[in-house]
Amino acid sequence: MNSEQLTEILKATFTHAEVVVSGQAGKFDLRIVDDQFEGKRPVARQQAVYAPLNDYIASGEVHAVTIRAMTKEEWRKASLFGA
Repeated sequence: MNSEQLTEILKATFTHAEVVVSGQAGKFDLRIVDDQFEGKRPVARQQAVYAPLNDYIASGEVHAVTIRAMTKEEWRKASLFGA
């Protein structure tokens, strides 16, 4: 599994999102910016991101992920402060 493949998997689920994936060797950093996260708690956001990845995690193709799941407004504010 590489970052391009993982990006495509996530884009299939989060069709209107900005999806950025970096990493290699099964360890990836994910940033998904989508307004569908509005009103959801952090755990619910992570569960939504993990859902399309569960089979790849179970097989070992994806070993570890760091997830940043936020709304467009949250990302805009974070970007202002260099996050």
